[in-house]
This record gives sequence, C-alpha cells and structure tokens, in this order.
Amino acid sequence: MSQSPLARRTVLRSLAGAGVIALGASACAASGDDPADPAAPTSGAPGQPSPDAPVPPPAPSPARGRRLGGEWEKHERTFMAWPASENVWGDQLGAVRRDIASVATAIGEREPVVLLVRPGQETSARNACGPGVELLSVPVDDLWARDTLPVFVEEGGKVQGVDFNFSGWGGKQEHTNDARIARTVLEKYGIERIETPITAEGGSFETDGQGTLLVTESSVVNENRNPGRTRDEVEAELKRVLGLTKVIWLAGVKGKDITDAHVDCLARFAAPGVVLLDRAFPGTPPDVWSRSADQARAVLAEATDAAGRKLKVIEISQPDPDRITGRGDAFVSSYMNFYIGNKGVYLPKFGDAKADGHAQEIFRDQYPDREIVPLQIDTIAGGGGGIHCATHDQPAG
Repeated sequence: MSQSPLARRTVLRSLAGAGVIALGASACAASGDDPADPAAPTSGAPGQPSPDAPVPPPAPSPARGRRLGGEWEKHERTFMAWPASENVWGDQLGAVRRDIASVATAIGEREPVVLLVRPGQETSARNACGPGVELLSVPVDDLWARDTLPVFVEEGGKVQGVDFNFSGWGGKQEHTNDARIARTVLEKYGIERIETPITAEGGSFETDGQGTLLVTESSVVNENRNPGRTRDEVEAELKRVLGLTKVIWLAGVKGKDITDAHVDCLARFAAPGVVLLDRAFPGTPPDVWSRSADQARAVLAEATDAAGRKLKVIEISQPDPDRITGRGDAFVSSYMNFYIGNKGVYLPKFGDAKADGHAQEIFRDQYPDREIVPLQIDTIAGGGGGIHCATHDQPAG
C-alpha cells in the first residue's frame, strides 16, 4: 500500500515527544511496517500502585448482578460525536464529517442515534445528517465516541455507566472537552455514574456478555494510563466495575499508534464462544501488527471463556493493499472495527471487491437476522479508526 509522506501516524510520532498531540487523531491500531515487536505480557508480579488512588481488592461483582452486555443485545440508542476541530483534522475535516454523517444516517435508519455536537456546529451536523439523527449540544473535541463515553453496564435491572477517566489516550491529544463527556452524558440521561481509579477507553474492551473480556495489555497496563499498576491489579478492578469473571489478555502493541493497540481492531466476539480475528493480507511482509495478530491467535487457541468453553476463532483477512481506495500510514484496513446494531451490522468496505465480499459473507453467516451494511469510511480509516471507534451503544434498560 502506498503511504503519504506526512501520514497521520507519522505526525503522531513527531508530536508525541512534545507532550500533546493536536493534529491527526488516530483511534485504533493501523497496519504499517514498523519493525517493533508486540508488547510483551507482564508477569503480574506485585507492584507499588499510586497511593492516592488505590485499586480496591477483587469484589464478587457477578454475585451482585453487575454485567457488561454483548453488543448484539438490544440498544436503547447509539451515541456518536461530530468532528469538531480543524486543529485535529485540518483540511480533512469536511471529508471526515461526511463519513460520520454516512455512518450516523445508516444506523439511524434502524435505531435511535444521538450525535454529540459542539455548540455552534449544529447547523453543519443537521445539514449533513438530516432529521433522522438526534443532536445533543455538548462540547466535544473529536469523533471517537467509543472511547470518550462511559462503558455501560447493567445491575439490578438498571443501566449504569463506568467513567474510565478519558485522558486522550495517555495524554497524546487535547481532550479538555472529551474528558467530561462521560459525566455529561450520564447526567443528561439520569444514569448512575460508577467511578474507578483505572484510566482506559471503551475500545480497549471486548465482551461476550457472559462474563468474559478480551483486552490488549498494551492499552491499559501502560505507564501512560495506569502508572505503577500491575496487570493483576488492573484485572481485579476491571472485574469489579464491569462484572466480569474471566479476562483474556492479548499482548497488543505499545507506542505505535495513539491507542496503544485497542482490541477492537484486532479481535471481536461475534457471539459467546466465537471470536473474529484480524489477519494480514496473504503475502504481506510480517510487521508489528501481524505479529500481534499471531500472538493473539496463539492465546485464543488455548483460552477458555467464563463458562469454560474453548473458543472458535474465525480469521478474516485484510484487503489487498494495492486495491483499497484509502491511503495513509495510519489507514486501518481491518474488518474488525465493525458495529452491531439492533437490526444491522455495519462494517467498512475498502474497495477490494473480493475481500470486501468475503468479509460480508462471513458476517451474513454470523448474523443471519441482521442486515449487513457495508460503508465506505476512508477518511475515518485514514485517521486510524473505524466504525466501532466512532459509535457507542447504550443498552436498553
């Protein structure tokens, strides 16, 4: 795949040393040729957590009834966010807004969509999305609703929201407004807020709705989010706040994209016991991302879920990089960044007709009762993300 001379991930790397990234937001691991290795799993040996924010000991959350549901369960609504800033997107702001409008209107034809819009930008959002998408005026910085909104759980028949203290992926991007979105949305809809000392993003987590979580170690056991915390400490807190009984750790990749390799571009549950896994296009030279997928494949082959079941793994190859319509060093050409709605499954199409068609057929097999809706999102993908990164489901109460 050809690469632009000043692609988004190149910009991210060049600005990371300055402390804050303000241009070229990337929200998912991208394909590339960096020679670095996937993050090595830590041993989980005891460490010294920050004294001012201690992690509570493991609590029997499932016994209390708290549960992180599967994305395929009924939604009350889907949240999205309107790209707000030329400081982030530059001359691509108009194009990425068109992509977001396309996703929002497609989902809005099948379930309620609430689009968070920076005050003063409502007219552009309404003109692009039409009357089928509800607008909510909220100060926002960027479009990545998966990461900035609360992670919704259910307990005692009520929906609650875990505020994971969004930090701009460890201080890599301006996030003054986005850091407040979780609290603002919960207050707006009268939903109880669950606090946690852990810093993370929604794209870090993938669940089967039955107590199992997939997560990349690189994105949460990381000094830029949770300094001083061991993997065991992070796992105990995730079990407490999300109502989990089993966490399957994948290594991921540290420091090579803005998210430190969120799981939602790598591996996703299609259903309890069934995992979809990203695979590089056949013949592509090995790189840091393909090695990460290889490591995930090995872990999943040996793993069992919370119910003790072995996992069925279905691999989906990326498209031919010479046939895709999008470009850029940060371009995400993984089909894993799909979104499951009430009546549809929304997945990217990249312009390689054979690969796009093969992916769509797999999704039809997995979701025979939902419409498969392919969407071209080249600007979102060029920014290092996908449809899942740009959406966030609220479960029906």
